[in-house]
Amino acid sequence: MKDVKYIVGIDLGTTHCVLSYTEAVIEEGVEPHILIFQIPQIVAPGEIKSQTLLPSFLFLPGEHDVPKGALSLPWSTEPDLAVGEFARQRGAEIPNRLVSSSKSWLCHSGVDRTKPILPWESPPDSRRVSPVEASSYLLYHLRDAWNHEMAQEDPELILENQEIYLTVPASFDAVARELTVKAAESSGLKNLTLLEEPQAAFYSWIESQKGWRKIVKKGESILVCDVGGGTTDFSLIQVEEEDGSLALKRVAVGSHILLGGDNMDLTLAYAIRAKLEKEGTKLDAWQFRGLAHSCRVAKERLLTDPDLEKEPVSILGRGSSLIKGTIRTEITRQEVSTTLLEGFLPLCDNGDHPEKKSKIGIREMGLPYEADPGISRHLAYFLHQQINSGGSSSTVPFPSSVLFNGGVMKSDMMRERILKVLNQWNTGEAEIHELYSEDLELSVARGAAYYGLARRGRGIRIKGGTAHSYYIGIESTMPAVPGIPTPMKALCIVPFGQEEGTESEIRKREFGLVVGEPAVFHLFASNLHKEEQLGEISEDWSGALEEVTTMEAQLKPTSEEEGGTLIPVWLDIKLTEIGSLELWCVARDDETRRWKLEFNLREREEKEV
Repeated sequence: MKDVKYIVGIDLGTTHCVLSYTEAVIEEGVEPHILIFQIPQIVAPGEIKSQTLLPSFLFLPGEHDVPKGALSLPWSTEPDLAVGEFARQRGAEIPNRLVSSSKSWLCHSGVDRTKPILPWESPPDSRRVSPVEASSYLLYHLRDAWNHEMAQEDPELILENQEIYLTVPASFDAVARELTVKAAESSGLKNLTLLEEPQAAFYSWIESQKGWRKIVKKGESILVCDVGGGTTDFSLIQVEEEDGSLALKRVAVGSHILLGGDNMDLTLAYAIRAKLEKEGTKLDAWQFRGLAHSCRVAKERLLTDPDLEKEPVSILGRGSSLIKGTIRTEITRQEVSTTLLEGFLPLCDNGDHPEKKSKIGIREMGLPYEADPGISRHLAYFLHQQINSGGSSSTVPFPSSVLFNGGVMKSDMMRERILKVLNQWNTGEAEIHELYSEDLELSVARGAAYYGLARRGRGIRIKGGTAHSYYIGIESTMPAVPGIPTPMKALCIVPFGQEEGTESEIRKREFGLVVGEPAVFHLFASNLHKEEQLGEISEDWSGALEEVTTMEAQLKPTSEEEGGTLIPVWLDIKLTEIGSLELWCVARDDETRRWKLEFNLREREEKEV
C-alpha cells in the first residue's frame, strides 16, 4: 500500500459530515487510536468555531443576505458561499438560498445530476449548483479545513496525500457511486476507496468492543438498521466460522429507500401548519420551507434531551418588518412522539409490506420519496425477501441482534419501537437485543478509518463485496412480429458479492456491437439474485431486476466499416478498488480496439405502464 501518514474516514452524510483519522503505520503491540477531526466552520457572521459535526448544508447568499466579510475563513477571505452550521441557520431563514440533502439528489435518476438544479424550486435568476457540485463543496471544506489545521508545517500532510475511505449508503447503485467519486475527485481527493455505511458502522462497533466474539455466536445474523436524514438502509451480517475462529460476512442489503429524518421534518411541519391555520395564520410556500428546517432543530432536541417537554418554533414573516412579523408557536414531546412513532414506526405484522400507491400522471420532479412512510413495513419486506424468500440455498436466520445507526436512531424512543416490532416477529426463544454503539453520529466515520487499518492487517474485515448483482441488457435474435417488441435478456456481468479490485471477462459468449452510430446499453441491478454467476443469462427476469440507467457510446468504425456494422466483441468488466464499475467491449479480431461504456447521467425516461 502507498506510504501515507494518516488513514482518513469521511462520512459524507445527508445531515452531517464527519472526518476521523488514525496513524497509518503503527508499531506492533501498540493499540491504534482513532481520532475525530474538529472541523472549523462559520457558526455566526464573522465567528468561526471548530465542531465535531459539519452540517451538510450549502448556503448561496445573495448580494444583501450576509454582511461583508461575514463568511471569511482562515483559508479563504472572500468566499461566495457558506458550508456548515451558519449555512444551516441562515438558510432556514432564506430557504431558496439553501442546498440540503444533496446526497439524496445524487441517486435521483429522474434528473441530470451534473446540471445546476439546486436549490430546487429556487427562482430562475438564483444561483444554483448541481448535486455533484454541492457534494464536492462539502468535501472542499473538509479538505481545506484539514490542510489548514494539519498541514501548515508539513505540506506532505495535506488531505490529498492521505489514504481516504469515503462512505456511501449500501443501497447506492453503480451510478450514484460513480457520481460520489466524481464529487470527491473534483475536490482533489483522488486517493480514496468507497465503503458502505452500514459496514462502516459495524466496523466501529468491532473497534469499540474488543471482545466482540464473546457477544455474537456462529450462525447468528445481525441486522444493521441505519436511518439517517435522507435514507433508510438495512443490511444483514452473518457470523461464520473460518479457520477455527468467528468471521463476519455481509449477506444482504436492502433497496434504496428515500425515507428518513427529512420526511419526519416535513411531517411535523405539516402538523404545525395545520395548527396555525386553525388559529387563523396561513403560511406561504417560502415560509413553509423555513418551517420544515425549524422543525428539524426542534425534533432533534426533543428526541435527544429527555428533560425537554416542548420546544419553540419560529417562522419569519414576510415584508419589511421581519422581526415584528415573526410567527411563533411550539411543538411538544408528546406531539413528536405520537406523530413520528405512529406515522413512521407503526406496530405491524411481519406480513405487512409497504403499500403501493397509484402515481398521479403529472407530478413534480423533486426527490422521489417513498410513497409509504412506514419504516417498520419496509423492514418487514426486507426480512421477508432476504430470509423467507431467499431460495433453497438461503441460510440466513432471523436476526438475533440489531446495530442501530443514523441520526434518527439516537432517539431511545425510536430504537425501542424497532426492537419491539422485531421481537413481535421473532419466532425464536431468545429476545432480540441491541448491540451498543458509543456514538451514532460518529460511528460511520470511525468505522471507515478502522476499515483502513483492517486492510493493513490491523483489524477484522467483513467479507462482502458488491451489494448488488449487475446485468446488461442483450437484445434477442428473433424474427419481427407485429405488435410484439423484441425481447431483452439480462446478462450477469457482476455477481452479488464480487470483491472490489477484481477484473473478469466474458469470452465464451460473443456479442455483436453496433459501430458508427449511437448505441444504448441497459444496465440492471438486483439485490436478490445471489446465485447467478458471471456470464449467466436470464430470459424471464421481468419484475426481478431494476433498471439503473443506460450506458451509451458512439463507437468509432474503421474506414472500411459502414455505420451500423456489427462487430463481434467479448466483455471485460472491472470492479475497481474504489468501488466503481467499468464495462469494456473488446473486438474479437483486434483486441487493441476497446470501447468503454459510459453511464448516462441525464434524465431517464419513465417506462410506459
